[in-house]
Amino acid sequence: MKLKKLAGLISLLCISPAWAIEPFKVTDIRVEGIQRTEAGTVFSYLPIKVGDTMDDTQAAAAIRALYATGFFKDVRLEVEQGVLIVLVRERPSIASIELNGIKDFPAQQLKDNMKYAGLAEARIFDKGALEKATQELKRQYVARGKYGVSVTTSVTELERNRVAVVFNVVEGEVSKIKQINLVGNQAYGEQELLDLMKLSTPDWMSWFSKNDQYSKQKLSADMEAMRSFYMDNGYLEFNIDSTQVSITPDKKDIYITINFSEGTKYTVSNVAVVGNTIVPKEEVEQLIQIKAGDTFSRSALTDSSKKISDRLGGEGYAFANVNAVPTIDKEKHEVAFNFMVDPGQRVYIRRINIAGNDKTRDEVIRREFRQVEGAWFDVEKIKKSKQRVDKLDFFEEVNVETLPVQGTADQMDVNIAVAEKSTGNISAGAGFSQGEGLSLSGSVSQNNLFGSGNHAAVQINTSKTNQVYSFSYTNPYFTDEGVSRGFDVYKRNTDSTSTAVSQYGSHTLGGGVRFGVPIDEDESISYGLSAENTQLILTAASPARLSQYVNTFGASNSNLLGTVGWSRDSRDSAIYTTEGTVQRAFLEMALPMFDMRYYKLNYQHQRFYPVASDITLLLNGEVGVGGGYGGKDLPFFKNFYGGGTGSVRGFESNSLGPRDVNNAVLGGTRRVVGNAELMVPFPGMEKNKSVRLSGFVDAGAVYGPGDLPGSAGIRYSTGAAVIWISPMGPLKFSYAVPLNKQPEDRLQKFQFNLGSMF
Repeated sequence: MKLKKLAGLISLLCISPAWAIEPFKVTDIRVEGIQRTEAGTVFSYLPIKVGDTMDDTQAAAAIRALYATGFFKDVRLEVEQGVLIVLVRERPSIASIELNGIKDFPAQQLKDNMKYAGLAEARIFDKGALEKATQELKRQYVARGKYGVSVTTSVTELERNRVAVVFNVVEGEVSKIKQINLVGNQAYGEQELLDLMKLSTPDWMSWFSKNDQYSKQKLSADMEAMRSFYMDNGYLEFNIDSTQVSITPDKKDIYITINFSEGTKYTVSNVAVVGNTIVPKEEVEQLIQIKAGDTFSRSALTDSSKKISDRLGGEGYAFANVNAVPTIDKEKHEVAFNFMVDPGQRVYIRRINIAGNDKTRDEVIRREFRQVEGAWFDVEKIKKSKQRVDKLDFFEEVNVETLPVQGTADQMDVNIAVAEKSTGNISAGAGFSQGEGLSLSGSVSQNNLFGSGNHAAVQINTSKTNQVYSFSYTNPYFTDEGVSRGFDVYKRNTDSTSTAVSQYGSHTLGGGVRFGVPIDEDESISYGLSAENTQLILTAASPARLSQYVNTFGASNSNLLGTVGWSRDSRDSAIYTTEGTVQRAFLEMALPMFDMRYYKLNYQHQRFYPVASDITLLLNGEVGVGGGYGGKDLPFFKNFYGGGTGSVRGFESNSLGPRDVNNAVLGGTRRVVGNAELMVPFPGMEKNKSVRLSGFVDAGAVYGPGDLPGSAGIRYSTGAAVIWISPMGPLKFSYAVPLNKQPEDRLQKFQFNLGSMF
């Protein structure tokens, strides 16, 4: 049998003509040595087919092609009587990957990351992938500040051409910033500049903030913060010359040195507007935040350019270009600016595209848009449109983009992408006290019924204290102009014998209709009419004041209620509010057609202040007053109450205000509440806006005639809360400590509520 060896290695085919073979016609191809790989796979990569004429060039190409698959560690070609024999030795497969010494990361997470490097169980073993996975593992530890991490690997051969890969990790200690040196500061003290930086040497909060762990990204952000500080205080020529980061041989301490040049402080000598401003030049000049004689400020300059661009955007010039061109006088240390205004071409909106609304109908979103198709681009209308869609509260996220239409210079499309959330809410409230134990309440509502934007709610509460059966329905666009219409039907049974409220029972049946009329973009009025009947039930323990009311006006009361309301909502978003104001006023009056004669007036004012980019201060104030007219009193079951979630946390719900001789709460005719709450990102979840932590101070009181000594007056509390915009609605857990508790007060330090901010 004549056997001719064609090649063992690619290099052997090329080093000498002695290895050359005479071309021959391939009559058959046979593959030998495969265990896991299918023969068909080899044939698919082999550039030679039966019937081809084979020579040295094709033999070399065949070996290269098979090596390139990564499946084999050795490839040889032989020929026997026109049959091409492909002999291969497969690379081993990975039977297992073991991670030893891992504490900082879940092992499965690291294995998932290794897959991207090409290293995973059941895959072909590749030393290059092993090295890549090792370096990636080290990188993850370095990102956590563990520069001294040690990673060694071992590969053990197993039967059936398999290997076991083991990573042995010594995590080491976190490297800490030992010192930060600033070189070049003269105008400002070193500590003042260090306070601008996120990175710092270890302090008592480092365990929480991790700011003593070096990060290249944090250092870059700190240098930009320092540059902004100098540039906003007149130092036009400020420059960071160099940064050095060094680590000690034991990998424990890091030293950072920042070299910079402050330059000289500059003042503004002149400001002018040049170009086609479209709107009156005087109006543009009023938008400029920096004037002659001011200290140079980069932020004021940037803000001025943005305001001018936005103003031109309101006229349809979406691509307006505004540049502040400086003229620097280095001798006098002055700088003059010419705001070069180029409005470009006026742009109109071709199409508004909506995506992500799998349940909500397009029309529900479109009717909130103030920018319309075919109209000139208006940046303020687009902002207002986004705010209005936000306030629907149907979506977790609302993003609006404006994109130029390809091939045109005067058209744009508006793309709005929404992420829908569950709008079926289970609203609940609960609290716990030693005296009363656990108290619960709840309701079920659907704010976006069948994607129509209509609201329906059913409340069924069968607790011992309050039995409520109610149904309400609201169509927010009863007319195309945005007039809303709603209906309410309800039945309420109250038994207060086990609560802090004065002991009595009542059965109320009622229903009504209401309308809402928009009078401005953020403002509306509402009015309604309803009828109800109340049956009162007193016990032997009922206070004399309640018995006197029943003896005077009877145990059965019917009334026709008229309501008028006004609201104004200028929040930037109803999902994650950072700034804006909410005001509400509401009057309820018993009309003189039936038994009762009373009125109740409530006013609420909320204001959101952006303290920082991710910190918001919320101030809330509420005032309520009520009384009777026509010789009748405010019914005691219409009294104001205070305490608990919604007013002063830390005190039991409805426990504040006037009391009788048995210390039972009577309620009152006047109510005042004030809240201050600072909301910050939840530690460790800064990128998740749906979870926030807050600290708060609450104050409130309920007043009425005949207050008992010590039972009236304002109560204060302070505490912390966790706010979660959950799929079921806003959920808030709070723990409050009363600041001026009186002996008769009932406390409830831990509380939570679902479905409202307060």
